Amino acid sequence: MEYLYKHIAAAATTTVAGSGQGVLHLITVNSTDNAITVTDATGTLAVLKNGIAEGTYEFNIQWAGFLKVTTVGDADITVAYGIN
Repeated sequence: MEYLYKHIAAAATTTVAGSGQGVLHLITVNSTDNAITVTDATGTLAVLKNGIAEGTYEFNIQWAGFLKVTTVGDADITVAYGIN
């Protein structure tokens, strides 16, 4: 699967993929001062708490309908995802 990338550098709710289905591959955290919640049409897929260590977190979980990421604080993350 080919992955797409979305860089998020603000506190906001960001639509990463507006429709379809696919895989949330990973999230790279570049700043530790943020909380991250990932949702799709079925509900919450993942939560990374404020203060999580910088690094790359692998998920490889299916999403459906849409893929949104909500960040709180000084967000600086990159989301890698695939669309089927």
